[in-house]
Amino acid sequence: MAITTTNDAAAPTHAANSTGNQAGRDHVVLFPFMAKGHTPPLLHFTRALTEHQKNLRITMIVTPANLAFARSRLPASVRLAVLPFPSLPPLPSGVESTDTLPGPDLYPMFLRATALLREPFTEFWASLPAPPLVLISDFFLGFTHRIAADAGIRRIVFHNMSCFSMATCKSLMPSPPPSSAQHGASFHVSRMSEYVRIMATDVPNTIAKIADAEDPVTRFLINDIDDSDGHNWGVLVNSFAMLEEYYVSAFMLFYQPDARAWLAGPLFLAAGDMPEHVEEQDPKGCLAWLDEMAERSESVIYVSFGTQAHVSDEQLDELALGMVRSGHPFLWAVRSGTWSPLVDAGPHGRIVRRWIPQRSVLAC
Repeated sequence: MAITTTNDAAAPTHAANSTGNQAGRDHVVLFPFMAKGHTPPLLHFTRALTEHQKNLRITMIVTPANLAFARSRLPASVRLAVLPFPSLPPLPSGVESTDTLPGPDLYPMFLRATALLREPFTEFWASLPAPPLVLISDFFLGFTHRIAADAGIRRIVFHNMSCFSMATCKSLMPSPPPSSAQHGASFHVSRMSEYVRIMATDVPNTIAKIADAEDPVTRFLINDIDDSDGHNWGVLVNSFAMLEEYYVSAFMLFYQPDARAWLAGPLFLAAGDMPEHVEEQDPKGCLAWLDEMAERSESVIYVSFGTQAHVSDEQLDELALGMVRSGHPFLWAVRSGTWSPLVDAGPHGRIVRRWIPQRSVLAC
């Protein structure tokens, strides 16, 4: 199984000496999950490491189809180790990120394929002349915990969700909503403060189905993630303490008593003054249009369902009709490359395909 490495600078050398494990104590390995909501935050964190810890040698794990995305957003000093993405029909060849899935029905198969990265990652790990200082990997990549633990290496698990949302989901997994909640009543979430009450409709679908042992996503959450997550040496969260001071302790109840937690977000700030990538520039003139709206003292609704949510053409039609009829200015980033709106957005609306300069838009 071929594993390649790449960087634009000279590849870092791994000094082997009589101190054994000490040879890799300046080396950090990062492994993001292959989704556009998970990978960029760790890319931003990696950039911050290169700026503030210049003596560290950093390796990031990627797959072939994600190589260009990562390489264009990282300093040349960061080494990229490319693992072959497992072939698992009916998952199409080259689909190596959730945003490229043809439909939501293939998501469980994609999760299974990522779990099969265990073997090439084990080979990569064995190829290192010396164990690294630490492994930082996404919580979806639960298999990395055992590989690091067997080598005596600390793993820091990365969570892109907030402490509040993670604590809520983890509390609900063994304690589903009571039957009264099915009739619209709010209920208290166990292990959370007494004033934390939610509705059954607030529970994410994956958590609501956690009792269904036949559901493939449920099996993945329980078998591949849940057990490994709580046994990590540390936790890195894309959030900040001032926002979540009341929920960090509830979140950490699900980890070992001596586990460390770092709330290092919002991690996009770690990108600093990094220029937008070419595909994230503004060929559609969104920023100039927003400036025009600002000159008229108009507020603008920004609409985006992210890179993973699949919205049907019928739903997109209804959304477009509603926004146009509202008469309120809107900027809408649409993921679909095939949908054509039945109504014209008019002078008060902008509908943009695929990527837009979201960081700059939200800073307006």
